[in-house]
Amino acid sequence: MKRNILLWVLAFIITLSVAIYQRITGPTYPLSGKYTFVGKEYEYKLLRSFGEKADCGITLVTDKGINGTLFYKRYKTNDEYTKVEMVNKKGKLTGYLPYQLPAGKLQYFVEIYKDDAKLIIPEKKNVIIRFKGSVPTFVLIIHVFFMFGAMLLSVRTGLEFFNKLPKFKALTFFTLIFLFIGGFILGPVVQKYAFDVYWSGFPFGHDLTDNKTVIAFIGWLVAFFMYKRSKQPKYWALGASVLLLIVYLIPHSLFGSELDYNKLDKQKREQIIDSK
Repeated sequence: MKRNILLWVLAFIITLSVAIYQRITGPTYPLSGKYTFVGKEYEYKLLRSFGEKADCGITLVTDKGINGTLFYKRYKTNDEYTKVEMVNKKGKLTGYLPYQLPAGKLQYFVEIYKDDAKLIIPEKKNVIIRFKGSVPTFVLIIHVFFMFGAMLLSVRTGLEFFNKLPKFKALTFFTLIFLFIGGFILGPVVQKYAFDVYWSGFPFGHDLTDNKTVIAFIGWLVAFFMYKRSKQPKYWALGASVLLLIVYLIPHSLFGSELDYNKLDKQKREQIIDSK
């Protein structure tokens, strides 16, 4: 009994650690860092995801008397950069990026200046921000619950390998159920709300979040079918558990849904020509 409790606790710790790692390494997590300007050090956190049907406010913490300009353009286009003068209120510079359709991306950076001193933030590369539709809170909570549950059950099933009398059937079955509901029912619902598409993985796209869900599900499906067909089913369960852990270590939303502005512009031009 104590051993089972210990395995569940260990599974929870591993799952939580992987979930946090996946979250903070993903391309939608705010880009943070530090910069030094006019002899003083500041911290910044620049948004890389925005989920409201409104212009996106970009705020930079600084001091009074420091001015700034926000530069942006549509991602993967030949557009010229648009400049937006930022407003300094009590040491916080704020400028706004215009609202984009779901999955639309903008690349931007901030230039601050005071007297003859200037600095570009971030210094090395521009920030990429992706716009998305608003996902109802209850839908998101249920989706996260089932995906976190699937990961927890997967890890716990893998740890069952180390029990003297392992019992895989129920754990494997519930892992499959949670993964199917979270990834193939609720996942597409969240995608539809956020990016107006139910599925952008294979064969319709290259969204790694969708594709890695398929890979993990296939792994557990094989482990489930091999439960009675193999003399050593524990190795199949352990393998499926490790596979899911590996795919979950891939940052969330990598190569996710992305609006093609060039294709959109072409469609608009064709509509204008047809209307004449």
